[in-house]
Amino acid sequence: MKFITQIANQLGVALQQAQLHNQTKEQTQKLATALHDLQQTQTQLIQTEKMSSLGQLVAGIAHEINNPVNFIYGNINHVNDYAEDLLSILDLYVQNCPNPNFEIRDRSEEIDLEFIMEDLPKTLSSMKVGIDRIRQIVLGLRNFSRLDHAEMKPVNIHEGIDSTLLILQHRLKAKPESPAIKLVKEYSDLPLVECYAGPLNQVFMNVLSNAIDALEDYRESQLKPHGNQITISTAFGELEGNVKSVVIRIADNGPGIPEALRARICDPFFPTKPVGKGTGLGLSISYQIVVDKHGGVFKCDSQPGLGTEFWIEIPVTQITKSLYQLPEMGKASP
Repeated sequence: MKFITQIANQLGVALQQAQLHNQTKEQTQKLATALHDLQQTQTQLIQTEKMSSLGQLVAGIAHEINNPVNFIYGNINHVNDYAEDLLSILDLYVQNCPNPNFEIRDRSEEIDLEFIMEDLPKTLSSMKVGIDRIRQIVLGLRNFSRLDHAEMKPVNIHEGIDSTLLILQHRLKAKPESPAIKLVKEYSDLPLVECYAGPLNQVFMNVLSNAIDALEDYRESQLKPHGNQITISTAFGELEGNVKSVVIRIADNGPGIPEALRARICDPFFPTKPVGKGTGLGLSISYQIVVDKHGGVFKCDSQPGLGTEFWIEIPVTQITKSLYQLPEMGKASP
């Protein structure tokens, strides 16, 4: 990584010198193209390393949680059965011994035996619901952590979106400085889609994080009739050549993106956020994953004051190619 950065810096200096000394247009273009390709390679390596580390962290956490959760889940049904048996025996005792001695009677009143007999089954039922929810969260974490898979597989797009939303759930809640963000999901009935599951989750993460950032910083949210809102919709589509596709649209009702910035949001190292809040890599990487790796479409439609919508479209079935294939030297990526 350091070696690539040094080469990129040297090419940048060489390009400036070429422009200052009025070298031929062809030489200057070659240097510019080489610099662009190295920046693209550097961007991919940085983000691949970053997301691989995140994937390993999430997978490790999911694994550690999964073991004790499975132990509790496997035993709670037995506990429930035991509790029902004990309560049935206790109920028979109460019916057949309506006048116990004063010690049993005082203790029963002290612990509120009648309430316990009524509430214990409800408590166990609530615990089972909670454990089921934890298992769903673990499954979502494991689904999201498929960031190091370098082969295409048929996957459920909605599961990928939902697992990403699980990671971001805490950011949708109300905070002292910003109101809660309402999430609207409009899912169509889609088939399994052949894609790189982990990297596509990364695209969802980048786009959704940007939408949340925009809404958190939008101070006029209290003036909007529906409050802060993110809408995720999926549908069938069709790419050039009658290629069947799926379309994922992620829209927010935030401040929108000025036209001058909108044209460059997918450029590497071009941050749209304040210093310290972004690296300028997220949308560039997302563009490469969708367009270069999946042969799809990644575009943005935004109007200042009306919000922003990202359009992600990928073929349902496609030819497999290496996820980590780097741009060929001398050929600028679109």
